[in-house]
Amino acid sequence: MKLHKYAIGAIALALVVSGCGGKRTPTTPDAGGSQASCEASDGRITIATGNSGGVYFVVGGGLAKLISDNSKLKASSAETGASVQNIQQLVAGTYDIAFSLADTAADAVNGTGAFNGKKEKIAALTRIYPNYTQVLVRADSGIGSIADMKGKRISTGSPKSGTEVIAGRLLKSAGLNIDSDVQAQRLDLTKTADGMKDGSIDGLIWSGGLPTPQITDITTSLKDKVKFVDITPLLPEMKKISPVYDTAPIPAATYGVAEVSTIVVPNLLLVREDFAAGNACAVTKLIFDKKADLEKVHPAVKDIAKDKASATDPVPLHPGAKQALG
Repeated sequence: MKLHKYAIGAIALALVVSGCGGKRTPTTPDAGGSQASCEASDGRITIATGNSGGVYFVVGGGLAKLISDNSKLKASSAETGASVQNIQQLVAGTYDIAFSLADTAADAVNGTGAFNGKKEKIAALTRIYPNYTQVLVRADSGIGSIADMKGKRISTGSPKSGTEVIAGRLLKSAGLNIDSDVQAQRLDLTKTADGMKDGSIDGLIWSGGLPTPQITDITTSLKDKVKFVDITPLLPEMKKISPVYDTAPIPAATYGVAEVSTIVVPNLLLVREDFAAGNACAVTKLIFDKKADLEKVHPAVKDIAKDKASATDPVPLHPGAKQALG
């Protein structure tokens, strides 16, 4: 299938480009506020993505190839648990660039949520495409809202993922506790898809771009045995937690399932504050100069817009990225 090729292509990209993550070579930190040359230096960088069945993984592999093919940098991508883990390991020096949901990144700079009072020194290269909160349940589960998930077996995403953060907030907004009111299954997307298909879980909460390959797998396999849940009635409560949340539809054509409105949140590409300014400028510029090439990797890239690129608050825009976006 057309959608299936995105997943296969991503795996191929990640294996060719990253060697399953590779080994990073630090680059010279010249991240001061002065105008640096918008040219990448020699070296190796690694990109933290997400679950192999998700869009971060697909786009991250494509971005690594784009950087390696068009600059002195050799970039590799790696499968991860996504947002929270990505930021923690970015700060620790394991990775150089990381994909993250904007709400999780805001928690990191504010020292809230999973970051528990520790304000992380991160910056953004750019805002990218939005993630759609995809709440998919088995049609026979009796679930028509988040509140109906009480007592049910629900996949809430990989540990330390942005999906897990949003799942907890959605449940809290509906008056439920993720630890006591639902049978939370902390599964990656591949295991989630298996559980939906064999009936061992009743539903899932997933935050990802459109289309997400593993969600396509579930809807293609189960057809009318699954349905999406409209969670937009919870938007006012979610906005009390973070103003970044908004609404948008998941079009029927995306998965061949009836259109449903949902809550969306932007994604950011993150680096440490000391990431080399020349590299930051060069990578950011590449994303927009070669966007047509990146769009071939996954259609979600079409939603990356230069006029929104600097809208990363409260995460500061890296000086090198600011130069590139000029």
